[in-house]
Amino acid sequence: MAPYRQNDGGLAPSITVNNLSYAFPDGSTGLQGLTLNLPPASRTLLIGANGAGKTTLLRLLSGKRMAPSGSVSVAGLDPFTDGLEGVTYLGLEWVLNPIVRTDIDVPTLLASVGGDYYTDRRDELVEILDVDLGWRMHAVSDGERRRVQLAMGLLRPWRILLLDEITVDLDLLSRHNFLQFLKRETETRACTIVYATHILDNLAQWPSHLVHMSLGRVKKWGSIEDFSEVQDGQASRERANGNSQLGQLVLEWLREDLEERGPRGGGRGGQGKTYENHEGKGGYGNEKSA
Repeated sequence: MAPYRQNDGGLAPSITVNNLSYAFPDGSTGLQGLTLNLPPASRTLLIGANGAGKTTLLRLLSGKRMAPSGSVSVAGLDPFTDGLEGVTYLGLEWVLNPIVRTDIDVPTLLASVGGDYYTDRRDELVEILDVDLGWRMHAVSDGERRRVQLAMGLLRPWRILLLDEITVDLDLLSRHNFLQFLKRETETRACTIVYATHILDNLAQWPSHLVHMSLGRVKKWGSIEDFSEVQDGQASRERANGNSQLGQLVLEWLREDLEERGPRGGGRGGQGKTYENHEGKGGYGNEKSA
């Protein structure tokens, strides 16, 4: 596929994963034989049950963990060894950082990541995410901290955005506005997004691609059009239960995954392990600090 040229004259990055397998230092399996090709300027939804391997994959794509040589390419580069610039990874652990729980104000945090330079983006994100510039971080909720994290993480123009369940604390309106902002970004700048989420409200028209993960493997992936016939086959069930076609498709995927996996901790399905039980523990070799 030819690279997608944006109107800013830049080149949006592609993401290629070739037979990627990854094991944690204790020998347990993280990922098994993943192959993906996400084109430039794509907006990919990463779908899977808890423990499917989504966080592990996003950390490898971001360069926070080292993948086997030749297995991960972002814009033609290895994100770990080549020190790829313009990659933003936003995960849930940020709100646990003691620094963002101290008595510090929002304008100071935004200024620390370029808020006084990217003033238009700063003001737009503050409005979209409904951030109060009077907040002091020791006196706000985790959901309010999450809004500040998103504003900080998206303030500098990025080329690759990797989101790991990051919108869980947003209300419906803020989430809708945020997703519309991200969609517009991929349509007007040279950038690509991978978004892992369980919340499918207002997403039916958002993704360009879907990736379905289970037990550390990719079971299905492709453009949203590749799944259109499958989604059309859900139409009668959608009318009956009120789910969107995308929601009904994902619901059936997760039911299949549960049937394959069986009960956690053993039994039918055999493995009884989660594939992300090492995430957020830090301190391993071959891992960059956030």
